[in-house]
Amino acid sequence: QAAQGLLQQLMDTEPMSLDAFLTQPAAGGPHGQTIADQVKELTAKTGENVALRNAVKYAPGRSGLVGLYLHHNHQVGVLVELECGSDGVARSSGARELARELALHIASADPLAVRAEDVPAEVIDRERRIAEEQVVQEGKPEAVRGKIVEGKLKKFLSERTLLHQPWVKDDKKAIGQLMDEVSRQVGTALTVTRFTRLKVGEA
Repeated sequence: QAAQGLLQQLMDTEPMSLDAFLTQPAAGGPHGQTIADQVKELTAKTGENVALRNAVKYAPGRSGLVGLYLHHNHQVGVLVELECGSDGVARSSGARELARELALHIASADPLAVRAEDVPAEVIDRERRIAEEQVVQEGKPEAVRGKIVEGKLKKFLSERTLLHQPWVKDDKKAIGQLMDEVSRQVGTALTVTRFTRLKVGEA
């Protein structure tokens, strides 16, 4: 019930940062009570350490569409936004079904980004260092180490970026191929603009 109240307040306000949301006056609460105060009150009432770690709201334009997936145990949830090119396509059953399938896939496969170029540089640098250490430990000849490292990085990016991942419902088909198929069906290019995967206990 408390979570539903927080969700409703988020839906009734403009998209914002978590800090901005926490400092908002709590709807229906005593005068001066903020969302942060309300969360602290829940800790006192339940005896459990309750924390609001994230608050995300997508508000796409008329040609956009948001897919939603919430796992049955309410531990993992996903929002994914598609750009559909027109309001008509955004309301089509094909685009809506694709958005839901993508959200379900993201919940299961946990990609880091939509495309390889979207992966943060610090993540690439970390994986490169790991790969370099591995080839040294494996005793690979120095002349081929660079090529092996690049191969490992390419594999990492294909496994952790949405468009390159094998679809969880058909591992012979990449997500990018699935999107191309549905794009042809609806008559226009569909693109993923962003996604958020939330898991209980993670910031």
